[in-house]
Amino acid sequence: MTGTKVIIAGGGVAGPVLGILLKRKGYDPIIYERLDAPTDMGLSLALQPNGLKVLSLIPDLIEKIPKREISETLLWSSLPEDERQLAHYEMPIKGLAGYGVNGARRPALLRTLIEEAQAQGVPVKFGHQLESFEQHEGSVTVQFANGTTDTASFVVGCDGLHSDTRVTLFGKEPVSFTGLTQTGGISPFPEAFRTKGMAPMFNIYGNGVHMIGYPVNENEISWAITQREAEAKENWRHMDEEQQKEFKQGPHSSLPFGGGELVRTAGRIVKYGLYDRPELSTWHKGRVVLIGDAAHPTSPHLGQGANQALEDCYHLTRLLLVHNPTGASPSTELLSTVFTEFETLRIARTSDLVKRARQQGEIRVISGVEACKKRNETVATMYGGPAKADDTALRVLLADLIEHPFKPGESEI
Repeated sequence: MTGTKVIIAGGGVAGPVLGILLKRKGYDPIIYERLDAPTDMGLSLALQPNGLKVLSLIPDLIEKIPKREISETLLWSSLPEDERQLAHYEMPIKGLAGYGVNGARRPALLRTLIEEAQAQGVPVKFGHQLESFEQHEGSVTVQFANGTTDTASFVVGCDGLHSDTRVTLFGKEPVSFTGLTQTGGISPFPEAFRTKGMAPMFNIYGNGVHMIGYPVNENEISWAITQREAEAKENWRHMDEEQQKEFKQGPHSSLPFGGGELVRTAGRIVKYGLYDRPELSTWHKGRVVLIGDAAHPTSPHLGQGANQALEDCYHLTRLLLVHNPTGASPSTELLSTVFTEFETLRIARTSDLVKRARQQGEIRVISGVEACKKRNETVATMYGGPAKADDTALRVLLADLIEHPFKPGESEI
């Protein structure tokens, strides 16, 4: 017997995971991706405990993802007037949440998720950009830019910052440039790390610049330099050869603590603007709902974009099971109940994280020697003490990762 058909627009992080979760619960999902083939665009992401808990619901998937666990964090100041280590602490989150923080190359992660979806019987069709849809009493017909159509019981749009589903639902709106850009790359482990056997997440705080990096496998570190400058498109295009040469020989090539070596040895470098969007009051209309960056795109400073998309996958699947346990094709009224409860859970949480991410970017990129010294003291005070698993303040700080989307071992799907 064929399950209720669901069209998923978008083959990024959320699309394949949602497809697998729904397939395992008796639905018949199909994923449509606008790109013609899997892409190598993008650098990396940090899989945090809240996202890993969702991935753990798919047997053996976490083990298949190329990644590197991050066990410690280092914070440095590159300010010539205050060059020093600000903090060094071990990450206690694994003992609290069941999972640690893992760095992964984005293209490798996406390939793994797509392959897993296909292996579990979820079709993935590339070269299908959603153009429009027509809602009926018990179904939705989607029109794609290549002239094809498909019909399903309902549609989930997880097609990213530039979501065609969102535009079709609510009209075109400008994205909000945060005033910050990032330039990043993938580089071999720097000598300073190799000789000490270190594989940390690190932050280097400078004057008008911030650098973050973390390992993504046994041999490479992904890094990004954030600056305040004129708007750049969020299109993840590689710099040309001349631009890369100029950047590798520029002022960031002399950053201390291994930062400059990472810049000089990068295989390729990309530059992109950092954007988010204003909060939506609703994420659905009729039989179509948004999740992930299509609903709540965020700047990267909390490392929560993909992890929040995974939380969305969990809660949407859970609520469909609660309100439609038979898996039969739901009425529009029943879907409205599911989608409204989903929004009640998710809009406030994701909106808060979007705001906090933007605020974190503002704190990181500060100009002026005295302002930077003050920032350094704040960072050193906040993170400079030993991080202990029984530290009450730390538990509050990490509560998001421990409690959401479910406590360890307490999944409802």
